Amino acid sequence: MLASGTGSLTKALIDAEQAGELQAHLVAIGVDREAAVLDVAAAAGLPSFLVFPADFPSRDDWNRALANAVAAYKPALVVSAGFMRILGDQYLDKLGRITINTHPALLPAFPGAHAVRDALNAGVSETGCTVHRVIAEMDAGPVLAQQKVPVLPGDDEATLHERIKTVERTQLVAVVNQIASGAIAL
Repeated sequence: MLASGTGSLTKALIDAEQAGELQAHLVAIGVDREAAVLDVAAAAGLPSFLVFPADFPSRDDWNRALANAVAAYKPALVVSAGFMRILGDQYLDKLGRITINTHPALLPAFPGAHAVRDALNAGVSETGCTVHRVIAEMDAGPVLAQQKVPVLPGDDEATLHERIKTVERTQLVAVVNQIASGAIAL
């Protein structure tokens, strides 16, 4: 699993596994910076690894190092859950076929880091969340699942994002289970 933030999606998968509701086994959490998700991993007894971009002379070198760090755990699936980095060719060539990403919008609408803000600024009546395969183009991989979330009067970025995250957590567990059971093929 790759993450950069608080770890709410990571925690959803951990909780599902601990409750016997996940048909997969989490093996490690990888991060690109010091982040609260490291505490989530430690509390669950999951190993973690850090691959800091600043430690490498180029983005290509970082992508290569990240791919090697992930591959060392021999994952059957890599979940990018709030990982705020674009994965480059050096990573994708090695692990792209098994890497999925979560996104807080109904792709192809509102790609990028500010999807919730962009949805509010566009004045849409609904947005949602997407799980998709990772490809070289940002937030453009094949969609595996989507769920709609209404935009309510008075919503701001924080309230809307929290409602999206609630749906996103459940959706991610369901998609990982579907991949594990073979219902979704990568």
